[in-house]
Amino acid sequence: MANTMQLETLRRIVQEVDASPSLHEALDVMVNQVAEAMDADVCSVYLLDERNHRYVLMASHGLKLEAVGNVSLDTSEGLVGLVGQREEIVNLEHAPKHERFIYLPETGEEVFNSFLGVPIMYRRKVMGVMVIQNQESQHFSEAAESFLVTLCAQLSGVIAHAHVVGNIDVFRKPSSGPSYQTYQGVAGADGIALGRAVILYPAADLNSIPDREAEDISIELELLGKAVFAVREDIKNLDAKMQDSLMSEERALFSVFLRMLDDNALPAEISALIREGHWAQGAVRRVIEKHVNIFAQMEDGYLRERVSDLKDLGRRILAHLQTADTSHKEITEDTILIGEEISTAALVEMPIGNIAAIVTTEGAANSHMVIVARALGIPTVVGVTELPISTLDDAEIIVDAYQGRVFVHPPRRLRTRYKEIKKDEDQIAKDLKQYETKSAITPDGVAMPLFVNTGLMIDVVRGVQRGAKGVGLYRSEIPFMLRERFPGEEEQRAIYRQQLSHFANKPVVMRTLDIGADKDLPYFSIEEENSALGWRGIRFTLDHPEIFSSQIRAMLKASIGLNNLHILLPMITSVSEVEEALYLLDRDLSAVQEEEQVKITRPKVGIMIEVPSILLQIDEFSELVDFFSVGSNDLIQYLLAVDRNNPRVASVYSHFHPAILRALTKLVKECHQYDKPISLCGEMAGDPLTAILLMAMGFNTLSMSSSNILRVRKAICHVPMTDAQDLLEQVLKLNNPLMIKSLIEHYFRTHGLADMVKSNRTVTV
Repeated sequence: MANTMQLETLRRIVQEVDASPSLHEALDVMVNQVAEAMDADVCSVYLLDERNHRYVLMASHGLKLEAVGNVSLDTSEGLVGLVGQREEIVNLEHAPKHERFIYLPETGEEVFNSFLGVPIMYRRKVMGVMVIQNQESQHFSEAAESFLVTLCAQLSGVIAHAHVVGNIDVFRKPSSGPSYQTYQGVAGADGIALGRAVILYPAADLNSIPDREAEDISIELELLGKAVFAVREDIKNLDAKMQDSLMSEERALFSVFLRMLDDNALPAEISALIREGHWAQGAVRRVIEKHVNIFAQMEDGYLRERVSDLKDLGRRILAHLQTADTSHKEITEDTILIGEEISTAALVEMPIGNIAAIVTTEGAANSHMVIVARALGIPTVVGVTELPISTLDDAEIIVDAYQGRVFVHPPRRLRTRYKEIKKDEDQIAKDLKQYETKSAITPDGVAMPLFVNTGLMIDVVRGVQRGAKGVGLYRSEIPFMLRERFPGEEEQRAIYRQQLSHFANKPVVMRTLDIGADKDLPYFSIEEENSALGWRGIRFTLDHPEIFSSQIRAMLKASIGLNNLHILLPMITSVSEVEEALYLLDRDLSAVQEEEQVKITRPKVGIMIEVPSILLQIDEFSELVDFFSVGSNDLIQYLLAVDRNNPRVASVYSHFHPAILRALTKLVKECHQYDKPISLCGEMAGDPLTAILLMAMGFNTLSMSSSNILRVRKAICHVPMTDAQDLLEQVLKLNNPLMIKSLIEHYFRTHGLADMVKSNRTVTV
């Protein structure tokens, strides 16, 4: 098969598979198209039924149709089983002579000699096997192998999606009506929630519009009519505006748009769907999707190019519909908020008390939004890449944020079980309240000061209520994220004063503006290919000294009379950055004292240890700063070279990794050698299992979300320092994160702390 023809064939097959409404139809399309493209007598797909340990024939071109769905092989049987066991290609010229060949008369395959089997793999896991066969004995070419491997890589995603969308049994034809479905994502903020889905979708984004029944068909038709009229007028105005700038042939697109908007064209199809009961926005999405799929499969290159024009037209109609839309679902009690990606700003603008859980298709466990959700105590699951958002509006949902699972239309037995777990959770929370008035002191008398991470006022209130000894990290970027412009100096002063006043006589560590990576400002977006290694933290503020100085001046003014301000510099990588920041601080301190005619105590200044290079320069930084604070979220990301916002590598990101524990142990010793206090303010501090290890290492303070303070305090009150040190000594000898975690979990279970272990809340489905 020539390369250009092969690429064109691949493109056509993949598009037809993607356009198929179900897995079964996608498989039928695949086997028929592959058999035709490769001139093969047989093309078959066997899917792995893990529950029964068998490969089931799910689609075939060339074998008996009655065999489909009825013929299966044990995972250790036949050439199909061999492909699955080896997880590699099997290419045979005389298949019946192979020792693993099994004769299956019900398929009629005894006449086929040549065999090419390719495993269908998804994230290291075998999903099934694709087979092509010919009567003629031949060894299939390397090009044929490559062609099938490429197709199987595409097909694997479709199969994985079908598994998680399950009825869930892909080995049965789909049933009609709402069916029980389960999806796997990444656990973000712990907890269990039961409720109904409300879709948070961005403006004029066709892909994110959910299916929804029309409450009043006549109103939806009226809205559509007005939107179509408005778009027609927009296009006519554009045509007139560009009359002198574009040639008539270049303006032909406007005429095409107007023809598509004729009452007998797209609007007629959309109206028909509305009359069937769909709301206008969903009807627009469905019609545009249908035509996009048709255009995308056309051989004519010019018509394929019109796909983007068609989408643009759909977005224009949608934008007018959304402008007139007042029917967005309200965020009522027990709302499960669902979206592709939900920003911190969007979240905190919601009625927080009504949100039972958050689920997103993008993002990862330590994104900024998840950290805020964790602080608010909202169970969160992210990276649920297969979630069909548009079909979930108002669906009954269970969110298990311990296991990172989302259950849609759950059966009664599952609802009952999770209600029991939720009841247990509520009881545990009630029992933890006794620790609000206790100090974090081990049974053998060692005190471990626990601080709170803040950003919103609710963090402050809960932190005070739960007995935090101070603020270990105030995320000053949050007030910036909630505005439509940079806040002025006086605005900032008032915000910072609130934080400092609530913790009068206790230290408040304020981190200077830390934007970039997953913390965008709506009015100052930073577009970068690799934002985690880009223009963020101190790099941004030193390039904008006017923003840095405005913030420092506001902090200094807010601290007058309280003297509990500490300043923390984020994303430090070099001594020169600290020197420049200290120069600006001292300059601003002098200016504020002169302006306010008051003596201000110079705040203590620290740096965040996030970038691994700092680990090799502690001695030099010790001469410049008063304290160190480990930002474990980023330090883990950089030490393990794993993007903490990428759900595909979520399993690699672990604060139980031996390299992380060894690096932190060494770091604490070095900081103490130079007589500098060191704290840890990442999510690692809020996990009771790692908190006791950090205590054993010698961290001076731990700072965490207010939602985790009581759990960590309980663990510290029950674990003697001698036990913690013994555990640390043991885990530092281990080389596997799972073994380390299991060792600590075993200790917790056998010492009356089983309720601190997340896996104890696991539900087997």
